Parts: sequence; structure tokens; C-alpha cells
Amino acid sequence: MALFKKISVFPKTFKDRNILFIPVLFLILPVLFFSSCGVYSFTGASIPAGAKTMSIHYFPNKADIVEPTLSAIFTNALRDRFTSQTNLKMVEKNGDINLEGAIVSYTTTPVAIQGDETAALNRLTISVKVHYTSKQDPSKDFETTFTQYRDYPSTENFNSIKADLIKQIVDDLTDNIFNKALANW
Repeated sequence: MALFKKISVFPKTFKDRNILFIPVLFLILPVLFFSSCGVYSFTGASIPAGAKTMSIHYFPNKADIVEPTLSAIFTNALRDRFTSQTNLKMVEKNGDINLEGAIVSYTTTPVAIQGDETAALNRLTISVKVHYTSKQDPSKDFETTFTQYRDYPSTENFNSIKADLIKQIVDDLTDNIFNKALANW
């Protein structure tokens, strides 16, 4: 009989401990979750601790072939990507995080040559040289050239699909730059 009393008492004391355990758990978990060397966001960005501002300079087009609107499209897309994915305040210059560079290549080349020596596909390629600096964590500084491309049928009128191709390439470039700068990829 005594054995049954001890077994029936155990669940009651366990329940009492459970009531105290829950508030302590809710106090400790956020502290553990948010304590770290850097500031993390739900987008996967790892912002250096203490960084509050960022500056993204205008990326001039220094390619041999200059697409007139490409610099503005790329710079604005890069700024939008960083401001929408982080809580950093955009400043004109001297940010805690700084991105600058230039568009260094804009080319269209044939890629799928057929038996009659005509191209079935052409490729639009854009390369951007980026210099990233962080005042809080200089070990993460880099200078890298990012390249992306899109293939399109040679039967298509390039001028009619150019804007869409550029948008797709710029989206990929900004993703790659963001990931290299703040997602440690």
C-alpha cells in the first residue's frame, strides 16, 4: 500500500514543479536565444555587433558596353535588398558597413552553336566588382567580382526581353552580395 501512495504523490509534486519551471523557461530561453557575438535576424543576416548604419555607394558602369540604366537599377536593387533584410539605417557615406564598387562587364555572347554555325541561344552576362568593409569586424572585409548570366533564345528580339533579363540577373547578383556580406556564405 505504501508503494501506491508514493507513486500517486510523485505526479502531484511533479506538476507543482512544472508550474514553477514554465516561467523560468520563458525567462531563460530569450536570453540564450538573443545572446551572441552579433545581431541575428530572421532573414539569416549576421550583422556585426554594434553596427547601426550602412552606406551603399553608387555603382558606376565601367563595362565596355554601357547599358544606360544598369547602374541605377543595380544600385537601387542592392540598397533595397539590404534595407529590407536588415534594420541598419542607410547613410550616404561612412556607414558602419560600407559597400562600393562598379559594374565591370556587360556582354552578350552566343552559347549554343548549332550544326549550321548559328547560335540557338545567346547569353547576357553581368559582372560587378564589390568592395565590402565593416568597421566593427574588419576580418569580414572582402573585394570580390560577382558574375551572373541568363540565356535566351537567339530568335527573340533582345531589346524586347532585355529589361526582364537584367532584372533577373540583378536579383541574383544582389542575393549573392548580401549572402557573402551578411549571411557568411
